[in-house]
Parts: sequence; structure tokens; C-alpha cells
Amino acid sequence: MVADSDVSGGLTGGCVCGHVRYRMETTPIIVHGCHCRYCQRMSGSAFAVNAMIEADRIILTGEGKPDAIHTASALPAGQIVHRCPRCSVPLWANHSQLGETFALVYVGTLDDASKLSPDIHCFTTTKHSWVALPAGIPAFEGNYDAEQVWSAAAKARFTTAMQGEI
Repeated sequence: MVADSDVSGGLTGGCVCGHVRYRMETTPIIVHGCHCRYCQRMSGSAFAVNAMIEADRIILTGEGKPDAIHTASALPAGQIVHRCPRCSVPLWANHSQLGETFALVYVGTLDDASKLSPDIHCFTTTKHSWVALPAGIPAFEGNYDAEQVWSAAAKARFTTAMQGEI
């Protein structure tokens, strides 16, 4: 994960046509390299890089507002994917297990996506054989236990955000 000082002023991003622009006010809680088949299909790539952040820390900075579209997924409840209404690029999603409190920002929509690299790789049992995972980054065959992986600061942010939902 990138240090807070590397993103002072936030990370900015947006869709292809520029109609929807946003800023992440803080660093993400965690960045996943997800190799599940759903993320492969949604990203159109070998895996998705998703930055988990409190949804209220995503600030719209342009005139456009994304459409929230219920999208089928591997989970019965699906996901809510926030897409530009003009070019249909997905910007972030609300995972059904996390609700609207958290967003999974598609890192490729950041103006400088190189600032965020995966803290972990998950669902590697469906990883393409030609994808080489970097040494030193935790990798899990399926999902992972946040209690064992997340930093104390990440756990505190998650708990604080969840308490706001009560």
C-alpha cells in the first residue's frame, strides 16, 4: 500500500469520457489483486485491482454523477456498480457483503493507477497460469481472513465505519 504522504491531496480518477471525476480523500484500507472469475469478467483482464475505501471518502469533483447499477455476481445478492452514464465505465462497486458503507474502487480508473499496487492477491486458484505473483505479497487460494492480514489501522477504520451504520 502507498504511504499517506504519497497521496496528499487524495488520488483522483474518472471515466474514459471525463464526465464523472472523483477524488479518494484518503489511502485505501487495503488493495486487492482479485483473481476470481467474476473480477476477470468485470475487468476484462486477468485480474482486478480493487482499492477498498469508506464510500464517504470518495468525493465527486466533476459535474457528472455515476449511475448505480445492480449487477449479478458470484454472490446471490450481486453488487452495485457505479458507472458513468455516458461511457459506461465502471468506477467503483459496493460489494453485497459490505453494503454501501465501503466502495471497491477500480484502480485502473485512477489518473495515476501506478500509485496503488495490491497489498494481497486473493482467489488465486482461478489465476491464469501465465500471471506471476510478486514475492513478498500475501496470496490466498480463496478469500482471506482480514483479522490476520489487515493492519491495526485498517481494522480500526473498518470498525469505525461499520459503527456508523448502526
